[in-house]
Amino acid sequence: MPPLLEAVDLSKRYGATVALESVTFEVHEGVTGLLGPNGAGKSTAIKLFLGLIRPTSGTVRVLGEEPYKSVEGRARLGYMPEYEALPSNITASEFLMHMAQVSGLPPSHARTRAADILRHVGLDEERYRPIGEYSTGMKQRVKLAQALVHDPILVLLDEPTAGLDPGGREEMLELIRRTGLVFGISMMLSTHLMGDIERIANQVIVLEDGRVSQEGTVEQFTQETEDLHIEVDDHRDEVIAALAGRGIEVKENGILLVVEAADDAKYDAIRDVVADTGARLRRLAPHRHTLTEIFRE
Repeated sequence: MPPLLEAVDLSKRYGATVALESVTFEVHEGVTGLLGPNGAGKSTAIKLFLGLIRPTSGTVRVLGEEPYKSVEGRARLGYMPEYEALPSNITASEFLMHMAQVSGLPPSHARTRAADILRHVGLDEERYRPIGEYSTGMKQRVKLAQALVHDPILVLLDEPTAGLDPGGREEMLELIRRTGLVFGISMMLSTHLMGDIERIANQVIVLEDGRVSQEGTVEQFTQETEDLHIEVDDHRDEVIAALAGRGIEVKENGILLVVEAADDAKYDAIRDVVADTGARLRRLAPHRHTLTEIFRE
């Protein structure tokens, strides 16, 4: 399958400031995470794909077309901006109907589509309230809804969980995941929050200082290691001493006991030690890498 988005040797400079430098990557179907700290070039990349700005050099393509030369590719994109840019004095229903018609849907179709999308994002009962009366979480849902209302192939999400509390963040991530499943719409999620990417993305592209520093599947970055994590509710010191007596070194990491390079023999020894000491075992599992470790490295 050809890529939905493509950057080839892409650079963007603002005077002496380099936002992107010789960046090459592709975005395919599914959920792709565009990960990096603030100032890494994520928002610049989104603006280039939307055709809002032109590259200094290199090529950017949306569905095979350069977005600043053709509206056909851009018309199949949805965009959820980071910052609030919603009208406060009209209802969510009116706003979505307007956005649908701007995208070319006839009035009757726009009305139906707006109602369906507002129901999908959980604002069905609130659709006739002025947007200015909405909470932060509700406004984020409106921003997502307007990005979906014209049935795009791909939606670009710029920091979609910004300003949300932990509960609201989880709800938004689940909504994004469900959107892909229900509507078959691909997503590119731009964020500095590694947990958001681990939660819902299939692919990840890491930008640092305007360059691609890492890319690949999320699974390959979060694969299991040979280190074993052990957590017990009691008899902790006895477990450590008993394992040391069997020649197994244990490192303490907070509440966890870590055994490096665990093989079958070490698993058997840990099982026997837990049974002999009477310790209540809460956790015994291989350590998995996290995206946080990308930046530590």
